Amino acid sequence: MKWNCQQPDWPKFRWDSAPLASLEERFLQQSGILIGSAKHLTEDDRLAITVDIMTGEALKTSEIEGELLNRDNVQSSLRREFGLDTSDRRIPPAERDIAAMMIALYRDFADPFTNETLFAWHKMVVSGRRDIDAVGRYRDHEDAMQVVSGLVHKPTVHFEAPPLKRCAGRDVWLLGQVHQFKP
Repeated sequence: MKWNCQQPDWPKFRWDSAPLASLEERFLQQSGILIGSAKHLTEDDRLAITVDIMTGEALKTSEIEGELLNRDNVQSSLRREFGLDTSDRRIPPAERDIAAMMIALYRDFADPFTNETLFAWHKMVVSGRRDIDAVGRYRDHEDAMQVVSGLVHKPTVHFEAPPLKRCAGRDVWLLGQVHQFKP
C-alpha cells in the first residue's frame, strides 16, 4: 500500500462520496435538531454544554499523548475562561494548558492554520512533559511516529506516520511535521 504522499496526485484528494451520503444526511439532520434545541436554552446553559463537550475533547486529546487529566480541573479551568462561576481551586499546568488550547480552538477556529498555531497548540497539549524532545516544533528524527494504546506486550497501533525517507521532497504531514503546500 502506498502512503498518501506517494500518490501521483498528492495532495489533491479524491473520494467516492456515495457511501457517505446517508451518514452525511443523518449528521445534518441531527445537527439541525441540536441547533434548534440550543436556541431555546439560556446563554449560561449553552455555555455549560459547551464546557462539557470541550472537557470531553480535552481529556481524549490528552489521552492520545498519554496524559490522564482530572476532569474537574479541566472543567473548572474552562469555566473560568468563559467567565462562569468556578471554585478558586489551584489548577495544575497540564489541565490549565489543555483548557487554554480548547479555548483557543473555540475562539480562533476561523483563523488561518499556521505553523505557529500548530506549535502553540502542541506546547499546550504536552505542557510539562519531559519525555517529548520536540515540543512546539517539527520532529527532526527518523524514528517511527505511532499512536499506540493497550498493553505493552500487546499494543494496538492506531496510526503510523510514513518514514521521512519515503516521502522526502514531498509536501506532507508526517512525523508530526506539517509543510505548507500550494494546491
